[in-house]
Formats: sequence, structure tokens, C-alpha cells
Amino acid sequence: MDARRGDWIQTYTLKQFWPLDPRPEDVDIQDIGHALSMQCRFTGHCHTFYSVAEHCVRVSERAGTLMQQIGGFSHDVMRAMQWGLLHDAAEAYLVDLARPVKHDESMAAYRRAERQVMIAVRAKFGLVGGLPDEVKDADNDLLWTEARDLFPSCHPAWTWRGEPLAERIQPMTQPEAKAAFLARFSVLFGAEVAR
Repeated sequence: MDARRGDWIQTYTLKQFWPLDPRPEDVDIQDIGHALSMQCRFTGHCHTFYSVAEHCVRVSERAGTLMQQIGGFSHDVMRAMQWGLLHDAAEAYLVDLARPVKHDESMAAYRRAERQVMIAVRAKFGLVGGLPDEVKDADNDLLWTEARDLFPSCHPAWTWRGEPLAERIQPMTQPEAKAAFLARFSVLFGAEVAR
């Protein structure tokens, strides 16, 4: 095997994963589903545990709805839902950073690493094209919905860029979120996944 850049982490499925030298063959949906179900949104500052895996399931559902509303073809709807489910997949291997940190100019290396992991994820699961606008819109819709439902109240400095969804979020447990994520993957990608 050729030399890999950087060091590796051990994943849930006991694989070696090189975050700075990711390859499609190292990506595993079990690792992604498990790790995202263990990570809390808002860097853990919400009033109850709410996983990134549940967020991804909800973004996937919302992206499909948005694509249907604009009259997207069935393959466009499927593509939006697939991207929605996996839009934060890199966080399974790198963890997420708070937006103010992640987008600071000093974090360019982190953003490059995140892009490289997403390239490996795209290749592994056959994601077509770039991140659809409907996924970005769904992600923002969920951000405002989550802020409304997961904090006792929002700081007055929040700048609302969307309308929270009518549905109120009742967070899943970690095992429920992992199962929901893997079940949705099975449906969207036509692949049986052990849960």
C-alpha cells in the first residue's frame, strides 16, 4: 500500500481513516451514521440532545419537498434527498466546527480537508453534481426550526434568514437517530444496511 498523508483515526467499524488523505474505499455508511448520531448540533448548546444524523434526515426530507415544489423531475428529487442526507457526512470524520470558527480565514486548511472528505463520500456513493440549492435552502430552514425548538429562547441578535417549519421538532434518541439515518440511506440508495 502506498504511503498516506497524515495520520489516521479508528472508526466505529474498526477501519483506519486518513482525514487528510481520504479515499472512497475507506468511507463506510455505518461509520457515518454512527458518528453523526453521536454528535450534537449547535456544539452541544441546545437544551436537549439533537444529533447531526437527525438533522441530516430532516434536511433530506425537506430538500425533497422543496425540489417537488419547483416541479423537479423524480431523479432531481432523489438527488436532492440523497445530497440532503449526506451533506454533513464529512463531520463523521472531522467533526463540525461552529460557523464563526469554520468560516474564519485561519481555518482554510480545515475547509480543504472537509472538501476532500466530501469528494471521497461523493465518489463512494455516486452523488452526482454539486450540492443542490434546495439542500442549502433546506439546511437553512432546519437551522431556524432547530433554533426555535431546541433553545428555550433565541438570543435577540439571531438574524433570521428563513421561516421555521410548521412542524415542531421532538428530538430522537441517539439510537433512534442512527436507525433513521441508516434506514433513509437504504431507501434512497437502494442498499441494505445493517442497523
